[in-house]
Amino acid sequence: MSQERLAAELGLTFQQVQKYERAANRISASRLHRMGITLGVDAPFFFAGYREPGAPAGLAEPPAAAFDSDPLRRRDAIELLDAFHTIEDPDLRGRLTELARGLAAGAKPK
Repeated sequence: MSQERLAAELGLTFQQVQKYERAANRISASRLHRMGITLGVDAPFFFAGYREPGAPAGLAEPPAAAFDSDPLRRRDAIELLDAFHTIEDPDLRGRLTELARGLAAGAKPK
């Protein structure tokens, strides 16, 4: 299928399809899914043979650095937030917050 035809099927310009192919622009999961439907393949097809993390290959791109270093995306932070939000008593949540602040203030920097 030509880039022009794919672009027309997706409602894009062929230049946008070229940017996706060169990995010059990011591609959303929903757009990748739609491309797969248009081309008659499943989305994992686009990642076949991709082995080296961080190296662009076709429509793949390296992971965003912000996601790797964001402390709120760590498993322990997510579990703590999930548990915190299950506490229904606002006073208890407040006391837990104060406890965490006190522990953090007394913690030694690494």
